[in-house]
Amino acid sequence: MKCDVLVISAHPDDAELSCSGTVKDLTNRGQSVVFVDCTAGELGTRGSAELRAQEAAEAARILGVAHRECLHMTDGAVAHTQENVLKIVEVLRAYTPRIVLTTPPLERHPDHEAVHRLVRAATFLSGLQKVATRRHGVPQEPHRPDRTLCFMQQFDLPGGPDFYVDITSTYPDRLASIKAFASQFHMPETYQADEPETFLSRPAFFEELEARCLYFGSRIGVRYAEAFKSVEPLGLRSLADLL
Repeated sequence: MKCDVLVISAHPDDAELSCSGTVKDLTNRGQSVVFVDCTAGELGTRGSAELRAQEAAEAARILGVAHRECLHMTDGAVAHTQENVLKIVEVLRAYTPRIVLTTPPLERHPDHEAVHRLVRAATFLSGLQKVATRRHGVPQEPHRPDRTLCFMQQFDLPGGPDFYVDITSTYPDRLASIKAFASQFHMPETYQADEPETFLSRPAFFEELEARCLYFGSRIGVRYAEAFKSVEPLGLRSLADLL
């Protein structure tokens, strides 16, 4: 399966919390998007890996994602190893995306930072002929994405965002995809369990998420937006592209 955009995250729900409005806009426009979760989120305080897999499938359905897979790295201990780099090289070559969306270099969760480093290494090595990988036993051809973009998670993007995407029309879908992970958030109407409160399951967390999107939207004169940082320099063919 080929795709236009590959979203590589550390845990199920990372992409939904960070770039789901943008993803839904892409799929609405006919672009193919694939999600890759590096871990199953098995270390999470609430829910279980099995439940989160079900929630992740529903979130992907809401967003129109073409496919979602998990690389089963170790949650809470994502390591920069050659094995993990090659796992990401394999999915890059399998899906041949033009754009990769991934975690930022500085983040609250160490797995997020680790995935950023893995993706940076993999996007380069994936283009090298002498780096050999196989998918289902079949040798793969080199492929290097045109661009790698970082979505914003809990911490501010280093140096600030490079651009914002208007998600006003897809904000309801963004919210629905996040709420698909009922085990992780304060949603007593759909998920009840005797589990500790976490940073994500605080009652005020949804208000904080909306406030961020509102603020980003105010930066570009729309209601809601999401923020991104480009790994490579951004350029325009002409200033007329902004007209």
